[in-house]
Amino acid sequence: MAPRILLDATAVPADRGGLGRYVDGLLTALHTAGADLAVACQRADEKRYELLAPRARIVAGPAALAHRASRLAWEQSGLPYVADSVGADVIHLPTYTMPVSASLPTVVTIHDVTMFADPEMHDPVRTTYIKSATRTAARRATRLIVPSRATRDELVRVLGADPSHIDVAYHGVDHEAFHRPDQAEVDRVSDRLSLHGRPYIAYLGALEPRKNVPNLIRGWVRACDRLAEAPALVLGGGGGWDDEVDAALATVPLKLRVLRPGYLPWSALPGFFGGALVVALPSRGEGFGLPVLEAMACGAPVLTTRRGPLPEVGGEAVAYTEPDPEGIGSALTSLIEDPEHRAKLGAAAHARAQEFSWTASAAAHLASYQRAIDEHEASRESRTH
Repeated sequence: MAPRILLDATAVPADRGGLGRYVDGLLTALHTAGADLAVACQRADEKRYELLAPRARIVAGPAALAHRASRLAWEQSGLPYVADSVGADVIHLPTYTMPVSASLPTVVTIHDVTMFADPEMHDPVRTTYIKSATRTAARRATRLIVPSRATRDELVRVLGADPSHIDVAYHGVDHEAFHRPDQAEVDRVSDRLSLHGRPYIAYLGALEPRKNVPNLIRGWVRACDRLAEAPALVLGGGGGWDDEVDAALATVPLKLRVLRPGYLPWSALPGFFGGALVVALPSRGEGFGLPVLEAMACGAPVLTTRRGPLPEVGGEAVAYTEPDPEGIGSALTSLIEDPEHRAKLGAAAHARAQEFSWTASAAAHLASYQRAIDEHEASRESRTH
């Protein structure tokens, strides 16, 4: 009989973001694979998960879970109670934290460990808490799941985690949501941005130091300052913090155009990515690089860096740059001036993106859950002898 998996989705934020896309994609694929599922979630997400996984047992927690401090407290006592009430065999925590007194096997996803190697690139308010939670999970969880080999290797290097207890499960991409857009989709996004067909360089993500947005701005200026008709720079997304962004924007010549539309609707992303001259994501550190994969799935020519797991995602189907303004500027210039190369990259990126699926990711997760159950049972038997 298949084990019952309790997936704790209570940490998913209202804006969905990367964690939301991970949980949604994984949950849908696990349900399609026939997994026996229970889902703990915030009340606002109850209907959403009922639609994504109709056969799953959905347990909405108290209203206070919308507040982070209350959620963390509930996770220690309320989540084990839910696990017991639904008859779970294993608990999956999809982000860092875990109930330290859980009597069941626990699997925790560690998305990245860049805050250990480069803490200055992260929000200092969150860094201390997440580092502590990651250390606890690395020490106490039955198994860890990471989205890339690079993240696994860093987890071993910086925390001394046991590699035999770490499973790599690449993220997938929703190929219906992220697809090559038709011209109407491209035009709608272009008009929404008031570009009306004008070319643009696209960025999507939080404004965090590790995302390297200030150097992207400076590199774009280097590439476009002398062009008669320069592409605009569109910085999509929101949240995060980076004190250098405004300083970099202040140096942009008046003839160049920067747009900051904030969060873009999910339905607009294929047109946004696929309609861009280049999607530039020159990150200094990632755990996986989901926006890179999503842009690839939309057939966009992508410029990123060789940092961390990004080459595992992009392979030879994307262009690479060093993260400094000079490197970014030179790479953008080459891409802007070579439409044939951009077209080849877009085709290669779309083809490579087909190799990533939530179905494959779910299979890797299910294998990790079973290993956790087997190891927990073996440990319990050894204690009784």
